[in-house]
Amino acid sequence: MIDLGMPTLIGLPRLDDCGALCRELGLQFIELNMNLPQYQTDRLDAAALRRVREEYGVYFTLHLDENLNPGDFNPRIAEAYVRTAEDAIAFAEALEMPVLNMHLSRGIHFTLPGEKVYLFDQYREAYLARMRSFRDRCAAAAGQGGVRICVENTDGCRRAQIQALDLLLESPVFALTYDVGHNHGSGGGDEKIILRRREKLIHFHLHDAREASCHLPLGEGELDWKKYLRLAEAVNGRAVLEVKTAEGLRTSVRRLRAV
Repeated sequence: MIDLGMPTLIGLPRLDDCGALCRELGLQFIELNMNLPQYQTDRLDAAALRRVREEYGVYFTLHLDENLNPGDFNPRIAEAYVRTAEDAIAFAEALEMPVLNMHLSRGIHFTLPGEKVYLFDQYREAYLARMRSFRDRCAAAAGQGGVRICVENTDGCRRAQIQALDLLLESPVFALTYDVGHNHGSGGGDEKIILRRREKLIHFHLHDAREASCHLPLGEGELDWKKYLRLAEAVNGRAVLEVKTAEGLRTSVRRLRAV
């Protein structure tokens, strides 16, 4: 069986409570979420994390802030995001976290009569230059350590995003996260993109979905979630059971253990 984890829950703001639930459910890791104020790198306490790791027998992965956009055309804004990623890499390596998870921003779009024009598509070369720089700085920060930065599918990929993804994946520091619910919500187009790059796939966000509703407990939507569990096992990945409540996690674990 692959390693299974849980997200940090907004209903459990104390890390000890997350650790206790993770141990109760027989899961192996917790994905800390940097959208929450207590999980910013300037507030994370390495000693406290090591204590939780030892006390509850768990390890950690880290979900970067969903606003992270190193392709921003404003150099000061882009620099802040790159430095945030560099800080997260350093922290992850110090705590032996194997994965940083990130979203790939679509950026801003202009709504014209009959179409949306995405600025990363319109000004692709400038965008790709920033993403190339981001890749190289992350690779330098990671060095020969074991951390991997996994790019997660979110709401479908634009052409410039796919090109940026391939630029990132040129570095062995970068890999892929497959969020199966996001794929469902965007019409299923992400799966083709991910499976064409299957050799880079090492991390999963596993949950159920129904139409536009995501992050449902396993068995409460319309996904063939067992298929994705088998895929995770086939690529020797790890999977976060990415539901948002303790009861949803308990339900998901109970159904998963019955497979």
